[in-house]
Amino acid sequence: MAVEIARRFNIVESGQPDGQPMVFAHGFGCDQHMWRLVAPAFEDDFRVILFDHVGSGGSDPSAYDDERHRTLDGYAQDVLDIITGLDLRDVILVGHSVSSMIAALAAIAAPDRFAKLVFVSPSPRYIDDGPYVGGFTAEDIQDMLSSLDGNYLGWSSAMAPAIMGNADRPELTAELEESFCRVDPRIAARFARATFLSDSRSDLPRVQVPTLILQCTDDAIAPVAVGEFVRDAMPDARLVLLRATGHCPHLSEPAATTAAIASFARPGAPASL
Repeated sequence: MAVEIARRFNIVESGQPDGQPMVFAHGFGCDQHMWRLVAPAFEDDFRVILFDHVGSGGSDPSAYDDERHRTLDGYAQDVLDIITGLDLRDVILVGHSVSSMIAALAAIAAPDRFAKLVFVSPSPRYIDDGPYVGGFTAEDIQDMLSSLDGNYLGWSSAMAPAIMGNADRPELTAELEESFCRVDPRIAARFARATFLSDSRSDLPRVQVPTLILQCTDDAIAPVAVGEFVRDAMPDARLVLLRATGHCPHLSEPAATTAAIASFARPGAPASL
């Protein structure tokens, strides 16, 4: 089973084979390569596990299922398939963007498998709703999804700068755009709907695993208010604001991101906040 799971999700392991597992989950339109500036820092202490969501990177495209992957629950089940298939326990799961909510759903379903969670730039809902500020109106999201459906490459070119920020570092935007362009447009469109139309706010109080939230001080996709909402909604969570711009601090500010994760994850760090 482990061999099949490894093939399906293009799993790459490094670090200590008998160490505590640290699993890194990438965000929408990305793949495991996006963790290259952060994950290696944990190889001395942990069993580091990288994977690609179905439809991304080197994953098996035949594993994509229209019904299963219609919602984030399907992706959460994929994460649990990885964890059970590799028989991982005491897992530290690090999720970027939408994978933060995927991590939350996985931890709710199987809390005994997880020791800690790390949410990097999370958002439980992207659409504003009364006093809740998600950062977008419903019309914004529908326009974005329509643009994605009509011209995926054009959407990638337009959205990458907004998501990445850091206009003075065009190489980061170029990398993100190239990552978007490697994803099957049909799967990307469906994953976008699962991501940007999701509402995981009611799930957050059910997460019993200690959680670190990393939010950038200037993020057009997930403003600081979103990170504060996530922290306040969870039973055991701490928010750390990174002095960073954009939605991908593991690329734009990898040293600060690594340091924050390390202070929470390394042996001796308190499990409960």
